[in-house]
Amino acid sequence: MNKKVKFIAVLLLVSVALVLAGCPKRVSIADIESDPGRFADKKVAIAGIVTTSYGISIPFTKEAGGIYKIDDGTGSIWVYTDRSVPGKDAQLGVKGKVQRGFTYKGKNYGLVLIEDDRKFKKN
Repeated sequence: MNKKVKFIAVLLLVSVALVLAGCPKRVSIADIESDPGRFADKKVAIAGIVTTSYGISIPFTKEAGGIYKIDDGTGSIWVYTDRSVPGKDAQLGVKGKVQRGFTYKGKNYGLVLIEDDRKFKKN
């Protein structure tokens, strides 16, 4: 191999590594619930089905947002969004940062995922 081909191969490998390093790790909701401190303030990716959603919009503005609960079969977690909320039974993947409230007698209260991005499953 000549030097130019080696340089391009190394450059491509480094670029792929940088892209993958920026992607949040997909985890189960059960993992987040069982050890919220491990995931606190960290970006993660989850996927599941929306079981409940509550949206709000401020009249005469374009402001919207709300909260929805997503279940991946191992557990469920509330997701806060500053966009419109997905409807019940929507299948989606969500990326965001885990925020926790407080823990009492081993149970965490106020665990929420702050949504950065979401993708709906195509049927």
